[in-house]
This record gives sequence, C-alpha cells and structure tokens, in this order.
Amino acid sequence: MSFATRDPRRHLPLLLAALSMIGPFSIDAIFPGFPDIGRDFAVGDLALQQLLSVYLLAYAAMSLFHGALSDAYGRKPVIVVAMGIYTLASVAAALAPSFTFLLGCRVLQGLSGGAGIVVGRAVVRDTMHGEEAQRMMSKVMMIFGIAPAVAPIVGAWLLGIDGWRGIFWALSGFTLALTVGISFFLMESHPAERRTVFRPRPLLAGYTRIGRDLPFWPLAISSSVNFSGLFLYIASAPQVIRHHLHLGADGFPWLFVPVVTGMVFGAFISGRVAGRVSAARTVSWGYMAMLSSCAISLILSLTLDTPRVPWSTLPLALYGCGVQLAFPTLTLLLLDRFPEQRGGVSSVQAFFSLLMTALVAGVLSPALSGSMLGLALGATAMCSIGLCGWLWYARLERRRLAAASACAATSVVAQIERNEPG
Repeated sequence: MSFATRDPRRHLPLLLAALSMIGPFSIDAIFPGFPDIGRDFAVGDLALQQLLSVYLLAYAAMSLFHGALSDAYGRKPVIVVAMGIYTLASVAAALAPSFTFLLGCRVLQGLSGGAGIVVGRAVVRDTMHGEEAQRMMSKVMMIFGIAPAVAPIVGAWLLGIDGWRGIFWALSGFTLALTVGISFFLMESHPAERRTVFRPRPLLAGYTRIGRDLPFWPLAISSSVNFSGLFLYIASAPQVIRHHLHLGADGFPWLFVPVVTGMVFGAFISGRVAGRVSAARTVSWGYMAMLSSCAISLILSLTLDTPRVPWSTLPLALYGCGVQLAFPTLTLLLLDRFPEQRGGVSSVQAFFSLLMTALVAGVLSPALSGSMLGLALGATAMCSIGLCGWLWYARLERRRLAAASACAATSVVAQIERNEPG
C-alpha cells in the first residue's frame, strides 16, 4: 500500500512513547548499579559519573545529524539503523571486560540513542497539525515522564537477578524488540519528493539559516534550560538518595516518583487544554509552577535541619508539572518556524538541550550536589534563564505583530488613496 493510502499515525503513539523511553532508561536505570560497577572495575565516583557524561555528550553531538539524515533519507530508515546500533552497543556493554571498554559502549549508545526522540518529533509534525500535534506531543511526554521513575526501580530489580550487566542485557532486549516493531509498524511520513540532500554544504547552510532566525534562540534556550533544572536532581540522584536522605538502592522512588507524577500531570493538562488555551498562557502556567517549586525547595533547604522524605523531594512534582506544561508548546513553536526543515530544527533543539544536560551531569551536579540548598539554587538559576528566554520570545512576537499591523494599515491607506478620484 502506498504512502498516500496508508495512515502513518496508526501505531505512532505507542512507537514514539517507546522511543522516548530509551533516553531515560539509558541514564536512570544504571544508577543503582554504580556501586557494583565501581567495585568490579576499581573506579571512584568521579569516574562513574563519566558513564553519564560521555553518553550525553555523544547523544548531543549526534543529535545534530539525526534530523538532517531523516530529512534526506526518510524518518523510518534512520530510526531503524540507530536502534540496531544501540542494541549492539548494549550487548557489548553487558560483556564489557574493562571500564574503558564500557565507556566506549556508552559513547555508541549515545550516538544512536537519540534518533528516536529527535526524528519522532519531526514525524509528529509531518502527520499532525495544531491542537492534534500538541495532544500527541503531550501523550509522548507523559510516557517520557514515567520512564525516569520506572528506570531506577527496574535497574534495582535487575541488580538482584544478574548484577549491573543485567541492566544492559535488558536494554539490548528492549531496543531489539523496538527495532523489529518499528520495521513492521512505523509508516514513513517523509516521502521521497520532500527530501533534501545530505551533504556538508547544504547541511551547514541549513543550520546557518536556523541560527540566523532570531526568534529561534529564545525558544531554544527556554525549551532546553527548563528540563535541565529538573535534570540537576536526576543526575544527582545517587548523592541525594544515599548521602542526603540516607536511603539504600530501594530509595530511588522517593526522588523519581514525585518527578514522574508531576511530569505526567503536566503533560496531561497540556493535552487537555490544546486548542482551548493560548500557547502563551500554557507556557506561562508552566513557569508559574516551576518558579513556585523553586521557591518551596529553597525555603525547605533553609529551614529543615536535615533533608528528609517526603518534604525534600515533594516540590519536584510541581517543577515536573511546569516543565511538561511548557515543553510541547515550545517544541511546536520551534518546529513551525521551519516547516520544510523540521528534522534539522529538531536536531538543533535536541543538541542544545543535551549540551545543557551534559553540562549539568558533568559539571553542575558534582559542584552543587553536596547540599540540597546548592541543588535548589541551581534549579532556580536555570528556571530563571528559561523564563528570560520565553519573555524575550514574547517581546519579539509583539514587535512582529505590531509591525505586521502597521504594514497592513499602510497598505489599506495606500489602496484608499489610489481609489480616490483626481
């Protein structure tokens, strides 16, 4: 059956949801295994943190190309090949004979793991518009929100079966099944007649064009930095759970369940208000929730004599809700700026977002995770930067609309003057 006669949206929600889980599982599922990995390879906490940093850096670098490759060769082939590589890298990680070899496997996981979510966003915009696209993005983000909470629980469970290597065996099995599912059920949403050429010069020209678009930057900043404030806590999970809250490997849900609950609720609200509430109001609600969370976290970190559950982690539910309220709308605003280059735009957005998460994991988390106050201050700073980006974009939009109104008024006056006799 041809592209024109098949509905590419038929299996889209389930497939995109599964693809969105790869990133959180690649990061969070291995946290419970950190002590065993350190013991097996005789490495310390700083080295173990690099298992996260190298994955994120590779993920960020390759995200610049996933979208452009899908613009040139189609969405489906890029996702299938990337998932196949991720599966092989996970098998190699499960068999890793040394820590250096394991780091190399993590790099391969990072290079391939981002294809699904990056290209998936372009698939949504290829096949849906307006409020339908926002609802679909919100559904995907709901699953994305659940994954970080489920991942460490699954990781801790797998530790009891086959140690830390069992985590990577599970990742390889999941992505192998997903690769098969995509091969059979994902319909190509970017037909050959719409494709671009993948060459260095056109690719650079396309990214240059995106970079010269002034409204792109505040949207990219806002959408990238918001999640980083939440990811600061996620990346610091081993420190928060073991050292601040004094809990064992089974204590990770105390951090991740509030995060997930908030993210799922925020994504649900975003989907429900699609088409009923303006984009500006939805994003504003998101920032109100995030800033309120930051304020509560700061107060608790200053007033509690020692961090404790559930109070020290409960405000993260409000932050997660705000992130998911704002993210679908910000993403769609970004993609709509370049309708013919959605894959490339999605890549650039993912690149900036992942650079931020890599910075958080490799620099900010080690520097700020020594206290809950440091984490609260870091999250507040990132949320404030995101808010500044959104206000910048709102001001640019007001200027554009004012200029368009003035131009329209001038055209009307000129038309009237031309129609007046003698």
